[in-house]
Amino acid sequence: MLPRLLLLICAPLCEPAELFLIASPSHPTEGSPVTLTCKMPFLQSSDAQFQFCFFRDTRALGPGWSSSPKLQIAAMWKEDTGSYWCEAQTMASKVLRSRRSQINVHRVPVADVSLETQPPGGQVMEGDRLVLICSVAMGTGDITFLWYKGAVGLNLQSKTQRSLTAEYEIPSVRESDAEQYYCVAENGYGPSPSGLVSITVRIPVSRPILMLRAPRAQAAVEDVLELHCEALRGSPPILYWFYHEDITLGSRSAPSGGGASFNLSLTEEHSGNYSCEANNGLGAQRSEAVTLNFTGRRSARDPLRSLPSPLPQEFTYLNSPTPGQLQPIYENVNVVSGDEVYSLAYYNQPEQESVAAETLGTHMEDKVSLDIYSRLRKANITDVDYDDAM
Repeated sequence: MLPRLLLLICAPLCEPAELFLIASPSHPTEGSPVTLTCKMPFLQSSDAQFQFCFFRDTRALGPGWSSSPKLQIAAMWKEDTGSYWCEAQTMASKVLRSRRSQINVHRVPVADVSLETQPPGGQVMEGDRLVLICSVAMGTGDITFLWYKGAVGLNLQSKTQRSLTAEYEIPSVRESDAEQYYCVAENGYGPSPSGLVSITVRIPVSRPILMLRAPRAQAAVEDVLELHCEALRGSPPILYWFYHEDITLGSRSAPSGGGASFNLSLTEEHSGNYSCEANNGLGAQRSEAVTLNFTGRRSARDPLRSLPSPLPQEFTYLNSPTPGQLQPIYENVNVVSGDEVYSLAYYNQPEQESVAAETLGTHMEDKVSLDIYSRLRKANITDVDYDDAM
């Protein structure tokens, strides 16, 4: 809004010889205010009253004719560059016109471009909102902001606005959004980039899978049992806890992710259910239970007798919520006959069925009664190898 009108009183018989237009400042920058003054230096009367009007090129500025010799412009922009002049009109309708003055509005180039993140620090949970804020410390006029992903510069978005900051939003962050980002700002003097900002996407651990690895099909006292726990997803570091019947056995850390193992020397009390837990600070997940049944001590005379051919390196007892992801050759199978418990391992390769059946038949003559053998056949368990319970 223009200031209220001021009256300029001249002495009687005022005869101004010349009219001047003065701009302050004379070389404005974008966004800065400018005052235009229509000045008559040779006033000879203080009684005369004048009306003033200011022009840029051929267009009148402000309210048109006014009693004030000044015009305040709140902010000048690049498009306001032009030829300015003013007119003064006496009570006798005599019009005086000033010379034209060229006013050039200078644009300030962008400088000190920076990129910040919300939440701060560049760490965000998977599924949360991420905002990349591009800012300039200096710069005038319409500024174009551009956001890029990766060092190679995949353009994500661009915005043009008369502002020193602009935002780019990722509503729901995914694992693939973990990358380096930067932004660029420019207002006609060439692009100015920010530094690189790394975004880390924190992923809670998935439900872990527990595997029990024993050196034989029939786990025995004094054997060393390996408990291997692994969460297939989750940001490192991951801490694993191992349990037997909900009693803590110990913990292992995976600083770079992946799984971790815990070795246990078996005693007669170690039959039962085993489980593990994974935690990376974003919530803990517990595995399903794996049952291990065994009796007696291993035989020093024949600790690995009657194993199927080819001989496996180890036996794996597996309980996985997604068994299709892991396909061990040997899994835990339990057969109960009266008070006797047998831990069996079946060899799951059809092409070797006849060989395994022949091995079973020979071994059954020495180790298992016909009654137990019949029960196994009725249960439709084939291709087996076992030791008798101790």
